[in-house]
Amino acid sequence: MSSKAILYLIVTVIVTWSLDSVNINKIFKKNREIQARVFYLLLDLCLIYLITNFIWDFFLTTKIN
Repeated sequence: MSSKAILYLIVTVIVTWSLDSVNINKIFKKNREIQARVFYLLLDLCLIYLITNFIWDFFLTTKIN
């Protein structure tokens, strides 16, 4: 398994764990639970992608990798 895939797995656990502390249902209208879950999933995926690529690019540019 490549090191970037391992980094994706680690960041996925951290981002999902940290987003669990936010109550997204209060932001949405009543009876919109499915839309709130889809938003949560998309937000989770976006943050995972951005954080993983930031860390990966940081390692590549500083030659730590």
